[in-house]
Amino acid sequence: MTGCVTGAALGVLYAPDKGEVLRTQLTYRLSKYREKLQDVIEDLVDKRDQPDSYARSEGERVVNDAREKAERLLEDVDRLMAQIKGEAS
Repeated sequence: MTGCVTGAALGVLYAPDKGEVLRTQLTYRLSKYREKLQDVIEDLVDKRDQPDSYARSEGERVVNDAREKAERLLEDVDRLMAQIKGEAS
């Protein structure tokens, strides 16, 4: 997922459109990725309330790892968006 966000950001930055158009497109795409990541985090948190079992505890570990990675991706997206907005000023 990190590669996807990074690839989209770099692809848009090096595309042959004007800088302002590119920044607008990149900001839009990053905000969409951010929304999707937030939805994933919410889904993961909601599913933590399932009945107890070994599979559940292992699943919870996986969910927690995925949540942490998604939160880091959100932070990366926020930094990229802030950087793009800073360049637009």
